[in-house]
Amino acid sequence: MNRDSLTIETPAGPVHATAGPLQDDAVVFELNGAMRGQVHVTGTHHPQHWDRFTAVRACLGPVNAYQDTAPDEALPRLTRGRTGYRGSLKLYSDVVGRPEVSVYPMETAAGHELSPKTAATLTAVLRGCAEHVMQREDLPAILTASRQRDTPALLRFLAWSAAHHQAEAARLEAKARAARPALRAAVAAWWTAARWFTACPHPALLLMLADYPGSLSRAVAVEQWRGPYFRTTAAREHEYARRAQTEASSLRAQARARSSARASRSAAADQARHEARQTSERIHHDSPTPDPSPGVACWQATPGAPPHAPTERSDHALVDESG
Repeated sequence: MNRDSLTIETPAGPVHATAGPLQDDAVVFELNGAMRGQVHVTGTHHPQHWDRFTAVRACLGPVNAYQDTAPDEALPRLTRGRTGYRGSLKLYSDVVGRPEVSVYPMETAAGHELSPKTAATLTAVLRGCAEHVMQREDLPAILTASRQRDTPALLRFLAWSAAHHQAEAARLEAKARAARPALRAAVAAWWTAARWFTACPHPALLLMLADYPGSLSRAVAVEQWRGPYFRTTAAREHEYARRAQTEASSLRAQARARSSARASRSAAADQARHEARQTSERIHHDSPTPDPSPGVACWQATPGAPPHAPTERSDHALVDESG
């Protein structure tokens, strides 16, 4: 079988997928057999690392569903049905190199849920196409083009994410600071009720000191929990913000490296053209210059010519010599 074709076994029957020519950052498969239509496969980032383009995403339809929306009539269908389907799948490797799959919600073109058999069929087709692209020799080129395509949007998202987490951390830190005086106030109220109870025992005061919802004892416990919780959560938000900033810096560094590599290749090409031009000019300069009057021959070049035969000249030159 052609290396650009594969057969995928599905609950609905075998599906034959044929890869079309590389489209810069994607490969589009034509489906036949139990399914008709197309599957679009492109590169994408790892689910846990926005700056690492090591995964591929397969979408039902002829386009990248994260950038364009395919019309209903262009969506793939089961051979025996008329319903078009939407959905996508991401294939990547885990920390030890094992393949992992994230399946995103699949539905009909009308937004209805799928039967388990149909969902399994679509998942198998998407995974088969994604695995095929993962094994292609030109996968690095696909991932590089995909990174270049997605970097501007990812940088905008990471900038928003960092700002959002920083704002959330500031809000939680303010709550943590507010929890300190609230805790002191709750403890003071509890001790006040305890002194009252000691001076004049009363069931109402006992209820205020007991641990139940709404009591002074419960208020102290809640305030003791609030402070550490808000501080821990704020630290986590700071970590999220730092991670977003680190990944954004990594993406910018990768973009600069690509730009530098392109500039280096362009400079090398310019240098090669310059050296070739210099070589051509030197060869032209060093080559012998042809006689400007090839039809004029000296008498030495003619065997048997008289020893004092004059060279061919104009009549005026002969007249001058005779006179």
